[in-house]
Amino acid sequence: MEPLVSVVIPFYNCQYVDQAIESVLQQTYQNIELIVVDDGSTEYVHLVQAYKDKLTYLYQRNKGTAAALNTGIKAAKGKYIAWLSADDLFEHEKVEKQVDFMEDRLVDMSFTNYDIINENNEVLMKNLTINFLSTGHIYETFLYYNPVNGCTVMIKKDVFNEVGYFNPQYKYTQDYDMWLRVVLAKTSIAFINESLTKYRSHSNSTSAKNQPAMKLEIRKLEAIYRKKLRKHLKKLI
Repeated sequence: MEPLVSVVIPFYNCQYVDQAIESVLQQTYQNIELIVVDDGSTEYVHLVQAYKDKLTYLYQRNKGTAAALNTGIKAAKGKYIAWLSADDLFEHEKVEKQVDFMEDRLVDMSFTNYDIINENNEVLMKNLTINFLSTGHIYETFLYYNPVNGCTVMIKKDVFNEVGYFNPQYKYTQDYDMWLRVVLAKTSIAFINESLTKYRSHSNSTSAKNQPAMKLEIRKLEAIYRKKLRKHLKKLI
């Protein structure tokens, strides 16, 4: 029997959310539970309500992306968790290919390459991620930057029982913090060198509007984790 995959979409006043939902509903993989967590939206809620019979809708007061993800993950029933931002898109075979890969390789987490699109879904740049040849290569890269686009990730729900949930303290880099904890927990991670996600670049995106705050959070994470990561990597050599 195909394992259940829970796709969590954190939603806050995003005009593209219906396209994100459609990209999940149109997956070639059938056993999907779609959870949309409304993080206190005041706009575009009608775009989600149009799909109310095809997804699980959870509402909470505005707490940020990390808290919305945690709400969705805790409610999820799937063996695997995937996260899709409300302004991004999955390719039609994303879930199927990633499940097959993870079931075959017996890994706890996988991530894929991705393309950048604009407001009109036109591809601006392809294959933004370098090709990783091993888990060790992935681990080493974290010494310098976050190589993982969160919306390309599929991860076993059990991993969260070990490393904890997303930290709401980080408004813009909650994913970076999570992957660093995943690495330090010696979680098996693998890379699929195929673009299966479309990351949307637009002027209203959280990352575009909050670059100074994001860079500050990155420096905080580096101060917390870099020495720990170096020590961890030495043990693996």
